[in-house]
Amino acid sequence: MYWLQVYAFYEPVAFGPGETEIRLTPLGSAQPEAIVADHVEGIDADSSPLRFRACFTTPLSQSMLTETYQIYPNPEPLNGPGWFSCYKADEIGHALQTGEALAFLSEPGIHPGVDRVIAVFPDGRAYAWHQLQPETAEGP
Repeated sequence: MYWLQVYAFYEPVAFGPGETEIRLTPLGSAQPEAIVADHVEGIDADSSPLRFRACFTTPLSQSMLTETYQIYPNPEPLNGPGWFSCYKADEIGHALQTGEALAFLSEPGIHPGVDRVIAVFPDGRAYAWHQLQPETAEGP
């Protein structure tokens, strides 16, 4: 059972133009747009909409991003499998709490009730995950 939870179902995600792109939602818009992202690696699984994780770098500064894209309220990076070593939810979460990293809305409603969220560090490291939409997480 452990193997099924940790290793089974996950598959690598192919990133790039015409495939999956890293996108952010601009201020005043609901239509995400592709951003510059390098060295992207990711995983996902059809078994749950919350299993997506990605790691990448971007040359875009936090100040440029905050002036252009929507900040995500109450980001909560979800743990990923330990073997996907580039993604550490506890480190990302701590950096978000201290203000070192900033969270942005990548894609609203990527699945029903689920948003894609991206956290960006000052040095350009960035991480993506899926989380329940705030109104869904809080209930009616």
